Amino acid sequence: MRADVHMHSAFSSDSKSSPEEMILGSIEKGLGMICFTDHYDKDNMDWGPEDIFDPEEYFRILRPLREKYKEQIEVRIGVETGLQPHLADYYGEFVRKYPFDLVIGSVHSIQRSDIAAGRFFRTYTDDEVYRMTFEETLLDVQTDSSFDVLGHLDYVVRYGKEKEAQYSYQKYSELIDEILRTLIAKGKGLELNMAGLKYGLPFAHPHPDVLRRYKELGGEIITVGADGHKPEHIAYDFQKAEDILKESGFRYYAEFRERQPFFKRLA
Repeated sequence: MRADVHMHSAFSSDSKSSPEEMILGSIEKGLGMICFTDHYDKDNMDWGPEDIFDPEEYFRILRPLREKYKEQIEVRIGVETGLQPHLADYYGEFVRKYPFDLVIGSVHSIQRSDIAAGRFFRTYTDDEVYRMTFEETLLDVQTDSSFDVLGHLDYVVRYGKEKEAQYSYQKYSELIDEILRTLIAKGKGLELNMAGLKYGLPFAHPHPDVLRRYKELGGEIITVGADGHKPEHIAYDFQKAEDILKESGFRYYAEFRERQPFFKRLA
């Protein structure tokens, strides 16, 4: 696996690592390509000011670094948008304005509140919050076509009181299947996000049963990212990623350039 296409830098509020530090860490790990996907979470106010960056500054900093290290690694420039149903038109306009290589659309908030802030889990059971999240994720993918790949489906399980003990694909299959069918019908991909393992879950996101179901339904576009926020998390557990994909029926993964997928054969 030569590429890590989900990576954060200090342009995201939850990272203190400079883009150059992340590039150098990626070179050290032996990667051939990376894609920065810093957070752009419009209207996410749970942590103070909304988690967005200045896109002009983003490209002004990243483009010279891409040139500086081009003989050692290919650096692509993407973004991770925080999907919410009322933001579909906003994000559509936003991503048309800038030459991103990859747009990951991720559900960090439901009912306009960040899942990681924990408010829902103080009021509802894990099962209720998981179901609420999948319901809103379905609405997001139905109304928003601005993204290329859906990020870390079943991310909500990280924050549950009992985490994976209250979760299975089968339990929410009617909602997850509709999410997957919608992605496939719209030509959108699904991300294998290795950070589930980093956060102590026994699976990466999404669960292998979800990956297998995406393949069964005809899904082909899979990207792989560690969701790292500091250099030591780059390519986290990538030695497991190819096996996860192959065991789920995939023979290729995808890298994006200029919003177009390019398929790479798994070893």
